[in-house]
Amino acid sequence: MNDYRRLADRIADDITAGRLKPGERLPPQRVFARRRGIAGSTAGRVYAELVRRGLVVGEVGRGTFVRAAPAASGRALVEAATAAPVNLELNYPSVPGEAELLAATFGPLLRPDVLAEALRPAAATGTPAAREAAAALLATPGWRPAPDRVLFTGSGRQSIAATLASLVRPGGRVGAEALTYPMVKEIAARLGITLVPLATDEEGPRPESVAAAHRAAPLAALYLQPTLHNPTSVTTSPERRHQLARTAVDLNIPVVEDRIWSFLTDDDPFAAHAPGLTHVVDSLSKRVAPGLTVGFAVVPETRVEAVAAAVRSGGWSAGRFAVEAAVRWIGDGTVRRLVAAKRADAAHRQRIVGEELRGFAVRSDPRTCFAWWELPAPWRADTFTAAAAAHGIAVTPGPAFAVDPNRTPDAVRLGLASAPEPDLRRALRTLAGVARAVR
Repeated sequence: MNDYRRLADRIADDITAGRLKPGERLPPQRVFARRRGIAGSTAGRVYAELVRRGLVVGEVGRGTFVRAAPAASGRALVEAATAAPVNLELNYPSVPGEAELLAATFGPLLRPDVLAEALRPAAATGTPAAREAAAALLATPGWRPAPDRVLFTGSGRQSIAATLASLVRPGGRVGAEALTYPMVKEIAARLGITLVPLATDEEGPRPESVAAAHRAAPLAALYLQPTLHNPTSVTTSPERRHQLARTAVDLNIPVVEDRIWSFLTDDDPFAAHAPGLTHVVDSLSKRVAPGLTVGFAVVPETRVEAVAAAVRSGGWSAGRFAVEAAVRWIGDGTVRRLVAAKRADAAHRQRIVGEELRGFAVRSDPRTCFAWWELPAPWRADTFTAAAAAHGIAVTPGPAFAVDPNRTPDAVRLGLASAPEPDLRRALRTLAGVARAVR
């Protein structure tokens, strides 16, 4: 009964000793069984045991691959064990003095009379003051939303969920970039929505891909990130936005435009090209702080009540206290000052990426807080993520962003915003060393 465990132990020893390296493919189970003179069912139990131990990963149609990191020297193991973990999955920008700046707003808000009002239930439509403040915050040089089209939710994710729920029935199809925000995949699954991958290039989604997907079966909506696309950092050109808008209008496909990272730029939204179809979603979580956030949805005039109803039925309403704090932060210039500081910090962190990952295929934008690293061969996303974790560094594997699970990139996304600068630099330097170790 324990024979399969002894065989698993031998393979585990080979992985630990570095004789089997990250990304290396194990033989098919039937080949393994023939070489070892064992039954196919025993070979299956060996591979299952290796998966259970976290040493390999199996992918349907591709095989079984080693996912453990290469063996390190004794000193390296001690250093890896004692170094503080660095999380490059989390990506919430913060700057020195942020808490002190935000705290100044709470004095007046905590007066009993003001607090009593702030603790009342909040409607999706907010208050007139909140709508005016949000419209001013979200405005760009070439676009300013009408305050009466602004709705409020508890977060950007909830704004996405509410707009999609109001537009798409269960079983409906939504076009999205082939690589997209992972949370949208979860939202779609919970709503019973099918995401359809759209082909992209260096300018963003291709209009002909939208038309082709719609011909195959009608699309109920599009979910797009035209500004600083997560994870690739691509910003869709104005010309491409115009082409996409014309396609959406011709086919009458509503658009959900995710502008969560737009505060780092001055780009006008896609909504400026197709205002009658576009639902803009945004939030304060990146601009201000994740712990006390507010989501925004700017919707076409005829869609206000439908989206507000979705907010109510989904339980996605914003907290009145958070909205009142947001109004004050916007009005007194706190958000403006934080955005300026976070833009400067993002540019600085991108320079660090350029220094530490020079020579690698890293796609990014000097304005944003993340980078898309297309890994060198023979690394695969899963094995590199595991190797990074063995060094105390968390990164997001490329498949997490893939709409089509059968077409996954050998890449990782690096979130640059949350780690302290010295930790970020050390982590990037370590990752570069890991990547070079098997080149």
